[in-house]
Amino acid sequence: MSGAGNFKNCRSVMVTGATRGLGLQIVHSLATGDFSPGKIIATARNPSGATAQELQKLAQNHPNVHIVPLDVLSQESIEKAAEEVAHLVQEEGLNCLINNAGINVVADFQTVTAEMMIENFHTNSVAPLMITKAFLPLLKRAASRAGTGRSMGIHRAAIINMTSLLGSVELYWGERANSFKWYPYRTSKSALNMVSRCMAVDLEPDRILCMALHPGWVRTDMGGPEAPLSREESVDSILSVIGELTEKDHGSFLHYTGEPLPW
Repeated sequence: MSGAGNFKNCRSVMVTGATRGLGLQIVHSLATGDFSPGKIIATARNPSGATAQELQKLAQNHPNVHIVPLDVLSQESIEKAAEEVAHLVQEEGLNCLINNAGINVVADFQTVTAEMMIENFHTNSVAPLMITKAFLPLLKRAASRAGTGRSMGIHRAAIINMTSLLGSVELYWGERANSFKWYPYRTSKSALNMVSRCMAVDLEPDRILCMALHPGWVRTDMGGPEAPLSREESVDSILSVIGELTEKDHGSFLHYTGEPLPW
């Protein structure tokens, strides 16, 4: 996990959707590893609820873990969270934003409704964009502290959008076309990929790295018990990939192994 060691040089990391699944595992791995960043900001819709108990324990045992309330579907909540995080990071700004929160609304051509499409699109595509916009001043602050050099990465400022291979338009053809006929989820991740590419173009002048990362098919509540990867295996790989990102990866769509994926 040589790449993950670079998180030591990262003053702050924020992870959305941190009460379960990959989000919780990312916070756990960052908090307990010997490469722990200065501040780990974990967001949760209901930090005091039963679903956040594991996250609460992590915060109790690791003083660099800070839990911030955030409902990704509420603009008011997003703006309030940005104010709280600004107070936490102060003049250092935010080095790494991991937009991890997401849902899977399962529906095929026969069962899909407009409401299902909009629900999945709002959480998986619109919310990461709105969150990034709200936290952009903090990302810019961190990037400016790193100077004017061309080097990009988590030591400066980076936005990681957790997407899915299932959002690849090119890969959904031929034999693959008969699997996972999830209209809401697949299209929401395709949209997130485009959001990532658009943001990469707009944020390049500020030297803020932006990319989309597929974490693999993981045994979580969303991935299901038949998924081949454990949470630990996935997160070990993605933290290594994130830690090694440079300007060559700006605007990219990568597999959890670090290999490029077709759009």
